[in-house]
Amino acid sequence: MSQTLIKKIAGEFSISKDVAQKIIQLFIDGATVPFIARYRKETTGGMSGEVLREYYNRWQYLVDLEKRRGAILSILKGIPELPKEVFQSIQRAQTKSELEDIYAPYKSIRQSKADLAIEQGLMEFAIQLWSRGNGQAKALYQTLSPRFKKPVSFAETIVGAQEIIIERLSQNTLLINACKQWLFKDGQLVSRVLRGKKESGEKFRDYFDYQEAVQKIPSHRLLALFRGKKESILKLSIEPLSSALPYSLQKVELLTPIGFPLIKEGAISKEKFAWLEKAWLQTLQSKIENDILSDLKNKAERGAIDVFQANLRDLLMAAPAGSKRTLALDPGFRNGVKWAAIDEQGRLLDSGVIFPHPPQNQERRARESITQVLQHFEIEWAVVGNGTASRETEAFVKQVIAEQELSCQCVVVSEAGASVYSASKVAIEEFPDLDVTIRGAISIARRFQDPLAELVKIDPQAIGVGQYQHDVKANRLKQALSDVVEDCVNAVGVDLNLASASLLSYVAGLTERLAQNIVALRDQLGEFTSRDQIKKVKGIGDKAFEQCAGFLRIRNGHEPLDASSVHPESYTLVKQMANSVGMDVASLIGNQTALAKLGQSSSFGGSLAYTYTDIINELAKPGRDPRPEFQYAQFDATISSISDLYSGMTLEGVITNVAAFGAFVDIGVHQDGLVHISQLANRFVKDPRDEVKVGEVVKVEVLEVDEKRKRIALKRVTS
Repeated sequence: MSQTLIKKIAGEFSISKDVAQKIIQLFIDGATVPFIARYRKETTGGMSGEVLREYYNRWQYLVDLEKRRGAILSILKGIPELPKEVFQSIQRAQTKSELEDIYAPYKSIRQSKADLAIEQGLMEFAIQLWSRGNGQAKALYQTLSPRFKKPVSFAETIVGAQEIIIERLSQNTLLINACKQWLFKDGQLVSRVLRGKKESGEKFRDYFDYQEAVQKIPSHRLLALFRGKKESILKLSIEPLSSALPYSLQKVELLTPIGFPLIKEGAISKEKFAWLEKAWLQTLQSKIENDILSDLKNKAERGAIDVFQANLRDLLMAAPAGSKRTLALDPGFRNGVKWAAIDEQGRLLDSGVIFPHPPQNQERRARESITQVLQHFEIEWAVVGNGTASRETEAFVKQVIAEQELSCQCVVVSEAGASVYSASKVAIEEFPDLDVTIRGAISIARRFQDPLAELVKIDPQAIGVGQYQHDVKANRLKQALSDVVEDCVNAVGVDLNLASASLLSYVAGLTERLAQNIVALRDQLGEFTSRDQIKKVKGIGDKAFEQCAGFLRIRNGHEPLDASSVHPESYTLVKQMANSVGMDVASLIGNQTALAKLGQSSSFGGSLAYTYTDIINELAKPGRDPRPEFQYAQFDATISSISDLYSGMTLEGVITNVAAFGAFVDIGVHQDGLVHISQLANRFVKDPRDEVKVGEVVKVEVLEVDEKRKRIALKRVTS
């Protein structure tokens, strides 16, 4: 384990080298982020899962960086007469992109004009010309030309030396970084529409003639600009405010070509600065412009991924309605309303299709069918997907409930991603004999009961809570979203006897194959009665058991602690705690008096202080769910389409997506409205997520309605 790497990461995270090394060793030994965050707090000092995730990613980056550095150094050692400054620059490089920039000139098999000049023996002339200046060129030529490897005219010598100086100057990483910092600080990102693309690129009209300071442009605007560039509508460039290079670049260490001796001079001559201007125009400007555009794109992608991760976390951690008998209705006009009734555990009771709306207008038959389902299965909640005909279907169901005086409630919920699930391999394996539309209705019902357990079956990118997600690198986004799902699943915990293989696969230490093996053994046993039985699952050894056991719950099993987040490795400690107050473990659970006494005791804890505290908190409320209480929006019954809206009206809605520029709200008209960031609060808001989150119920005022463009401008109403 590299001590340099450990020292670096310890400094970045403000921890000791000893702690840094121990955390890295946990990762090397196969420990997962959720496990370390929950059960190794003594090692990390109570580091949060979010920080640990950053730590892990940074460690992986630094490991990859060192591997690449070593590989490049091995290659370059085979190149004769390579300037020692190149090796020094490689050793100093702090990022992969910086490393690749240094290596780039040496991995091309095509010779540059400077390479050809060096082969002619012009390097010494170029060095002396740089040192003494153009006024000595004739004298230098007369002295050095006999040493050239072949005859070269004076004019050709000057051109060749110029190529060497400009190339070597452009390879000075200190100069490159200084130019990049200057252009990033003072540059403007300029966007122009390409010739003949105004009509086809109408959606990018705002950026046809646009510029904004590089360091101020937000991520969402960057992604829009890069999409316009990708679609060949816009041309992007980075332009300095002034065409003149800044005098801050007049430093000896910056204005020294790679492989040239450092010239000790009080001030940089105008002649040398002229060389910089030539290098800027010929090579540096385009290279640095591309570098900055690449950095901006990476920044924009990080911003988009951060937004997506935050929204997905809110959606997955949304309040579950719980174990309620549920009827889900996937609305539609021509193809009817598909329905599915499920029991408290999410098992399908019955399903079908009704046609209460035009063009069939079979309202009486549909009313009879739904009445029978609601009564026969004692349905507690009727949930309607928010797609086409949702408000009409909601009104229909509410009328049935009212007429029959049933103790059932009706609510409209998001159906984003349900169609993706219904056609997926998971859905087909689960319900091979059902129509794809019925599978979608089942997904809507289960999502209402437990959003997390159902949404893990759907590709996160299909859920619809991202910002310019299709402009982000797919692999990078997939890994980031997978991390969020893993963190959420392990934060809540999983019922071992109810969880699907999809849900189990996100438990720390488990894979898809191990999850399927768990389900297979569960089917064989009927149900698990203890965590120890997990060890009998094919493929689960000591390490996998260590990682997953604490996140798997068994209700009403042989061991009371199996229903809690207390890890089996701490069962002995819990028994000692119970004995110290004269109780057994079952009696200690939930006993606030005994737990308060233990909390004040100095007999336990010590080196396990974090674990001891967590155990007491868990025993006070075993298996507690960190998710909030269930709530839902009450849509205005008189509003069903965008044409029903008018400025000034106040409505209740639910946040469906949060972006850097504001929040989208479902107000029940099949078209989400936008609360711009400036309308989220009666004060300046830097980040919309400081005010709202996905799934939150809010009150809004309609500011403006544009039916033609299907745009609804809203203002959040705060009391």
